[in-house]
Amino acid sequence: MVIGGLRKGPGDPAYAVDPGRRTVWRATRTPDGPVLLRLTPYSGVAEVEAEAWGPGSAWALDGVPELLGESDSWDGFEPLPEHQPLVVAARRFPHFRVPRTRAVFEAMAAAGIEQVVTGKEAFRAWRLLLREYGEPAPGPAVPDGRTMMVPPAPQEWRLIPSWQWLRAGVEGRRSRVVITAASRAGALERTLQLTDSAEIERRLRSLPGVGVWTAAEVRQRAHGDADAFSFADYHVSRNVSYALTGEELDDDGCAELIEPYRGHRFRVQRLLELSGPGHPRYGPRKSLPTHTPGATHRLR
Repeated sequence: MVIGGLRKGPGDPAYAVDPGRRTVWRATRTPDGPVLLRLTPYSGVAEVEAEAWGPGSAWALDGVPELLGESDSWDGFEPLPEHQPLVVAARRFPHFRVPRTRAVFEAMAAAGIEQVVTGKEAFRAWRLLLREYGEPAPGPAVPDGRTMMVPPAPQEWRLIPSWQWLRAGVEGRRSRVVITAASRAGALERTLQLTDSAEIERRLRSLPGVGVWTAAEVRQRAHGDADAFSFADYHVSRNVSYALTGEELDDDGCAELIEPYRGHRFRVQRLLELSGPGHPRYGPRKSLPTHTPGATHRLR
């Protein structure tokens, strides 16, 4: 539940779940090199066993408490009585915490790929690019037999040919976000040293192509920012406002609605996501395109 939001679709080569033991496997890249991390929870004792393989093992194990939300706090968060769905969600998921991966560029690469497309399109692109350019994860095989892949290093993202981006369904505007971020990977990782959320957002958004949505996605995951609400998302503001009031509101309306929760606005978003569906959707589901998605100038 805590780190489930890090998974990029059911076929994510960097994330696997063993339903039998609820074990989570996560392949990631650390400052010390690639690592495969295995997390096994123990019911009834509130404990998690962590094992790691690869050069980044010590770094990854040291960061497990933060990955599981140790640095997150519900202090100051109190659902308003008139927001009953949030009251219920908070009671249902009292152990939810916002994870902190400490992997800023990795979060930026994923968010760049996810801009202005459906989740299925983004997850497909992530899967194809990691299988082609990722590095096989160290350690044992996962129970379902899949080969886990560590996301490419920044310099490896920069070497991906343009036609391979297009083959994965990522047009130039989005691939440029990832490539530009790769050239600034060191500066991105240094934002972990900052404590001012506004300054972190400012630095993230100083990169061309990075808007409020992309910066929020990075802050949620890499920095563990409980206030990083996903404004400029096609569904989130409508989902949240509908859940709280029964009315679909745009970003401005939703921002006013959740202002009392400032400091915990992403917590509101995530608790409602965990509790069930948002606003009703009409019409047939959109099928995945068989061509490269068109470019757009809208920043997210």
